[in-house]
Amino acid sequence: METKNQNQNKKPHQVNKETSRLSLLTKFHAGYFRISFALCGQALLWKTLRELSTNARVLRPFLLLLPSTAFILLWSLACISLLMLCLLYIARCLTRFESVRAEFRHHVGMNYLYAPWIAGLLLLQSAPFIGPHNVLYIFLWWVLTLPIIALDIKIYGQWFTRGKKFLSMVANPTSHLSVIANLVAARAAAEMGGKEAALCLFSVGMVHYIVLFVTLYQRFLGSDSLPFMLKPVFFLFFAAPSMASLAWRSIVSSFDTSCKMLFFLSLFLFASLVSRPTLFKKSMRRFSVAWWAYSFPLTALALAATEYAQEVTSEIPNLLMLILTVLSVTVTLILMLFTAIRMNDLLPHDDPFACCLILHRSRK
Repeated sequence: METKNQNQNKKPHQVNKETSRLSLLTKFHAGYFRISFALCGQALLWKTLRELSTNARVLRPFLLLLPSTAFILLWSLACISLLMLCLLYIARCLTRFESVRAEFRHHVGMNYLYAPWIAGLLLLQSAPFIGPHNVLYIFLWWVLTLPIIALDIKIYGQWFTRGKKFLSMVANPTSHLSVIANLVAARAAAEMGGKEAALCLFSVGMVHYIVLFVTLYQRFLGSDSLPFMLKPVFFLFFAAPSMASLAWRSIVSSFDTSCKMLFFLSLFLFASLVSRPTLFKKSMRRFSVAWWAYSFPLTALALAATEYAQEVTSEIPNLLMLILTVLSVTVTLILMLFTAIRMNDLLPHDDPFACCLILHRSRK
């Protein structure tokens, strides 16, 4: 009897010892690519600012204060973070494949499967040593874009062919990531001279953005299925039109009226969200990786403001560019600081997709 009791007492410790090695991979998910997503966006922002013409008078004194190696360090940090997260996710796929399948079935988790490819495309566009007409650039663009097209066919197909996967049933703010992925790929294609590919990706992204925007605006069923800690993803509402203005600017080689309209729409949506701080009150009580959802939308808006200031050379656009750029950089620095000092709060206490995994097993 004593030996049985001893074995029973040891079992929990043994189980904890065995599972602790893989607990990180169980709790880890594609949502953590928000971090590299944001850092790669910052790298693209700083590359754009370094290449500004003399029209950007307001930012010129600040840019001259930065050493030339600052951008290289930022890009390297973004690259390292993306590689580390990719290695972790590959390990998750190899050891926790059922959890990955459950993530793919989750109405929020499946949208973040676009995030690593978006981050890779942003990193490619901001690379300091590869030009857009380089053979390596074109090769990497295909490597990063083909998974986006595959996800489009899978997810967009579900939206209008499967009852439980209809857009009206699964739509939520993270669904904008599928649109952003197409727009980022379109911008990268336009930069390397692939105008037809850019137009194709842009048209697919914008058509689905219009449908998605109307769905969320009219009924907003998806918002009810979001836990309060994920409310920062509402900032993706203005990230999509910001990226659309940048993509169209690269396609037509000028910040024309269409770009300005999309930029003004993103400004309006940004103002609508920041005027409702109570929407984010509960999500800000405890630090989580979801806070990183604030960074990239602000960066995309700052990028669009930068292009607008280049086209409209007056004081107000330059001031707007300065405010949004400082806001984007400040938010990213704060998030980096919180991440460094609150590492223990990054991982959830359980498997975030356990419910989908249990449902899948019950159907079997």
